[in-house]
Amino acid sequence: MKKRIAILGSTGSIGKQALEVVDQHPEQFTVEVLTANNKADLLIEQAIKYKPNAVVIGHDCLYDKLMDALDPYDIKVYVGEEAIEQVVEMDSIDMVLMALVGFAGLKPTVAAIKAKKPIALANKECLVVAGEHISKLVIENRVELIPVDSEHSAIFQCLTGENPEHIEKVILTASGGPFRNTSLEELNSVSVADALNHPNWDMGNKITIDSATLMNKGLEVIEAKWLFGLEPEQIEVVIHPQSIIHSMVQFRDGSIKAQMGLPDMRLPIVYALGYPERMKNDFPRFNFNDYRQLTFEAPDFKKFRNLALAFEALKTGGNMPCALNAANEIAVQLFLNGKTGFLNIPEIIEATMQKVGFIQNPSFEDYFETDREARRIAIDWVQKK
Repeated sequence: MKKRIAILGSTGSIGKQALEVVDQHPEQFTVEVLTANNKADLLIEQAIKYKPNAVVIGHDCLYDKLMDALDPYDIKVYVGEEAIEQVVEMDSIDMVLMALVGFAGLKPTVAAIKAKKPIALANKECLVVAGEHISKLVIENRVELIPVDSEHSAIFQCLTGENPEHIEKVILTASGGPFRNTSLEELNSVSVADALNHPNWDMGNKITIDSATLMNKGLEVIEAKWLFGLEPEQIEVVIHPQSIIHSMVQFRDGSIKAQMGLPDMRLPIVYALGYPERMKNDFPRFNFNDYRQLTFEAPDFKKFRNLALAFEALKTGGNMPCALNAANEIAVQLFLNGKTGFLNIPEIIEATMQKVGFIQNPSFEDYFETDREARRIAIDWVQKK
């Protein structure tokens, strides 16, 4: 039988590439649910093509537009954040691809876990914000959580057949982004267009800026802790400009496993959707003759302060990673809107982490209050600057 997929965030970069995977494997997958925040025209186009059971649009003002467009196709249309949480409970869903960006993915992820749906996780922020809570829910509900981030997918694949207790450390690779060879002084004047010009990956705006600041890698460090049960000192970051080795695992005997491939997000997507099977595809293949040299270097924590702040938040624990994430979301949006500079991003985050109320053992509700408080602090800092 075909696996029935719910794609939350189908109009984003991951969602669109997931639909390419569905196109490659029409005999294996069918689309049951599609959701979008505000890209109504693209959601309508996707819905007409894939004929899902239901679609959800985030903004109330777009509901009538979807209803009018999809009425002839017998597709259910829902609206709002609560609808996204509720739709994952549908009995007709076999797997949820969580491709929502940012804190917005937390509640739907929790709802999917409680509904005992296997999850292909492309939203790292839910584990950054509430990793302990999510991890407990996954165990309690015996749910498969399969990472879609290329780095965590690589580690997941390297650990297949291995005893997790034999891990000495994991090594997350980072391309270094567009500013790997840019001086700290030159970063003062980089534009939004410069920061969005990633050398290897085609991603959404928010993730691309996070890659330019190395916050994306910082968030992945925190996510790795919860996905694989690691201590902070077991997680290392190395700059690998070619983006061919997606991450590595070093075991207690000193041996290292690495997962390699071209920088193509469709590869970890098809792995997660098809797991535990490896599905044949005709995506481009890596050729060693095209990459005569693979290089590695240590990250510059002074230039890329966000990575250091992420490690600091991880070691502090409690609600600090939640505050880090909230401040970063605000700072990135302000930068994209031209309201703050590139080097102000880590300043905003650090100031927020210093001022936010620290909670060592937060409840689930505390994460939402911390998120609101951190966003207020970040906005106030910029307004007073």
